[in-house]
Amino acid sequence: MERIPKDKRKQIAWLFDGWEETLIWSYLQGYMGEAWADQVNEPASARIIVGDFCFLAGEPREELVRERQEGFLLMIPGDERWETLIEKVYQEKAKKVERYAIKKEPWVFDRKRLEAYISQLPPEYELVMIDEVLYHQVQMEEWSKDLCPCSQFPAYEEYGKYGIGVAAVWNGTEVVVSGASSYGVYDHGIEVEIDTRRDHRRKGLALACASRLILECMDRDLYPSWDAQNMESVRLAEKLGYHFDKAYVTYEIVV
Repeated sequence: MERIPKDKRKQIAWLFDGWEETLIWSYLQGYMGEAWADQVNEPASARIIVGDFCFLAGEPREELVRERQEGFLLMIPGDERWETLIEKVYQEKAKKVERYAIKKEPWVFDRKRLEAYISQLPPEYELVMIDEVLYHQVQMEEWSKDLCPCSQFPAYEEYGKYGIGVAAVWNGTEVVVSGASSYGVYDHGIEVEIDTRRDHRRKGLALACASRLILECMDRDLYPSWDAQNMESVRLAEKLGYHFDKAYVTYEIVV
């Protein structure tokens, strides 16, 4: 197994043809992530890791599945052969789940509808753009750290240059209790991350934050791509104007 040098990343691009995954595009376009292959010059197998996501393509190779850092990882297999290999390597440590792809359509959003959602924000909350102070704050909390993940944006300068995010702050403070932000970035778009602190859920904060983020993206000619962890996220996406595409297999790995 060989790590792919940054100037050789296009060598593995053909293995991921047809994958509608923005995090793969993030790596191939040079924004973030790392990749490995069975060999650099004429690869037949490869994996791309961006944040907590690992994408496996080509001919299944056990070392591409087995060799990894400890911790949590979401493995997305290219086909059933990769599924079999993941289950063989990790056994009971591999939890097979479904994630839900949302269609990546040209602008389908209704600006007036999104503005109406924002207007329904309870009066004790305020929406603000994520600046340097809030960038550091969200990284310190377990529930919010994926809004500005360190692995993708290790310094505010990178987030400030490429990222974009909206936070809901509570009661006139700078305490973030919900947010919508860029988990990843790619040419002319972002991958959306939504999180709300448990004690502030069911108040429309995620809906308002996501609405404001989509409007900001529209104004900046960025596409806000959405991938859903569960059906609740699918329903939120559909309320915002997205359309469901399909379910796909993912393995949650904790080592």
